[in-house]
Amino acid sequence: MIAPEFPKDEAERLNTLHALKILDTEPEERFDRITRMAKRMFGVPVSLVSLVDIERQWFKSAQGLDVTETPRDISFCGHAILSDDVFCVPNALEDIRFHDNPLVTQGPEIRFYAASPLKAANGHNIGTLCLIDTKPHELEDEDIQLLKDLAVMVEQEIAAMQLATLDELTLISNRRGFNVLANYALHHCQRLQMDVTVLMFDLNHFKPINDQFGHAEGDRALVTFANLLKRVFRESDVFARLGGDEFVVLLTGTDSAGTRTVMARFAQEVEEFNRTTSRGYDIEYSVGLAHRQNNEPIDAMLARADAAMYANKKATRSPTRRFAI
Repeated sequence: MIAPEFPKDEAERLNTLHALKILDTEPEERFDRITRMAKRMFGVPVSLVSLVDIERQWFKSAQGLDVTETPRDISFCGHAILSDDVFCVPNALEDIRFHDNPLVTQGPEIRFYAASPLKAANGHNIGTLCLIDTKPHELEDEDIQLLKDLAVMVEQEIAAMQLATLDELTLISNRRGFNVLANYALHHCQRLQMDVTVLMFDLNHFKPINDQFGHAEGDRALVTFANLLKRVFRESDVFARLGGDEFVVLLTGTDSAGTRTVMARFAQEVEEFNRTTSRGYDIEYSVGLAHRQNNEPIDAMLARADAAMYANKKATRSPTRRFAI
């Protein structure tokens, strides 16, 4: 057996894959529909949407296979992402790279394998749409083109999924994207017994910005606040614009002391921005937090953080204060 090499762009490729936030998510009909089509059109027992991670290949969609992942070092897809062309193995038993591979000698007893690489928007190959059969056979030119066309459909669904979960203005997660990522994060933290905290932010007196400076400036203020969140919080944290001038951050693996530290750092970042940038107004905000209790769901945490945020907003409101975000 010959283990697959790493692509030359491996670091960037993995960054792209992880940024998609698609690994370990629930099955989705948009992908299952394509793998069902592939399985039926090619008459094979197995079709997969496979994403090649650091040490594993994980299946976003699987028809005819019960497992959700296999090690990367024995994967066929690890070889397939090294090229932009369709990768085909007519008979694995006659191929020096795979004849003694455990996926060949044991279940699922692969004989035929074909895959079209899946490209992210930036051009990196993140995985494959692949076909598997327990009998050897070849692909004709028309079949190769069909497999490529189906792979393009998968790429389009990945792109659409990202658009559906991103806030168009700020390019951070929207409410739908936050719920998907937050539920995954809660499950992960519950299994590992990690701390979870939700921070709810509301921009103070946002309406006067739109009224005095126009909606375009209001949009710029929202983008600025989102960029400040991205600058301070970790990539592993989940942050989103829930709508209007409300933002949320979910911190994982951070205790109370760590939460206070990052909140202070964010306040300093906002203060520095206000000090060095003149727009006719300052960026200010109210924030409330909720530490997870008794494995409560994300909706309950959001409700508690929201209540704490509004209590904070009411306590700091002053009729003599100059208007600010």
